[in-house]
Amino acid sequence: MSTPRTSIAGQGRRPSRLGLAAAAGLLPSHRFARVVERNITVYRRTWVTLLSGFFEPVFYLLSIGIGIGELVGDVTVGGRTVDYRTFVAPGLLATSAMNGTFYDSTMNMYYKLTWAKIYDAVLATPVGVVDLALGEMGWSVLRATLYSGGFLGIMAGLGLVDSFWAIAALPGATLIGFTFAALGMAATSYMRSWNDLDLVTVPLIVQFLFSATFFPLDTYPRAVQFLVQATPLYHGVAMERAFIAGDISMDLVVHIAYLLALAAAGAAIASRRLGQLLTP
Repeated sequence: MSTPRTSIAGQGRRPSRLGLAAAAGLLPSHRFARVVERNITVYRRTWVTLLSGFFEPVFYLLSIGIGIGELVGDVTVGGRTVDYRTFVAPGLLATSAMNGTFYDSTMNMYYKLTWAKIYDAVLATPVGVVDLALGEMGWSVLRATLYSGGFLGIMAGLGLVDSFWAIAALPGATLIGFTFAALGMAATSYMRSWNDLDLVTVPLIVQFLFSATFFPLDTYPRAVQFLVQATPLYHGVAMERAFIAGDISMDLVVHIAYLLALAAAGAAIASRRLGQLLTP
């Protein structure tokens, strides 16, 4: 008489690569929200410091958009003639999203990584490397979205919004923030000292000044135009300008796809580098 054998599911099986990756924290999970929550808790007591990022683009709009706009007059872009402040405002909206992520994805990240060793403490919890990276990016993006939302409200109050498509400018600003947060963290992960911050700061300043933020693209020489069109902020500015004006075309799809591709690449590099720096 034979005795039936009872099989135990999974007994003797090797763990799958997916399971190993999840166990090592190399796959995203809901725990990234805990990292965002930590940052919110920290800034809850110093919320006044967040106001600077809101007022900066407003001051630029008042001084350059309205002040210099009285001297410049109208600007022709894509066959449309608009007054200068209407032209500048979407560019400042995109810049607000970019700058909103700068501090947390560069200087603050470097401090947490190399000096305060906060990331080492975070990884002592169930939070994984990818969760850590996404959580830090998520907080930067949240901060950028808050700045951009406030500035978009100022634009609407000044009558600088021409279309109901302007509603999409806020998710657009979120995408810009995510792109620069991912690229900023990826670049910062290669920094060796505080002096290397200049290597991150200078490209941001150059983009702010020359990514068709204050001047139409066709004012540049042809060779320079190609360089401008390679920058992520140019695509962010063009995207926001299209949303505000209601100019929906295939060019808008190109801008969004370009930013998504850079965001994905930056997030992947940042996650991999943090894994190399923080795990034995």
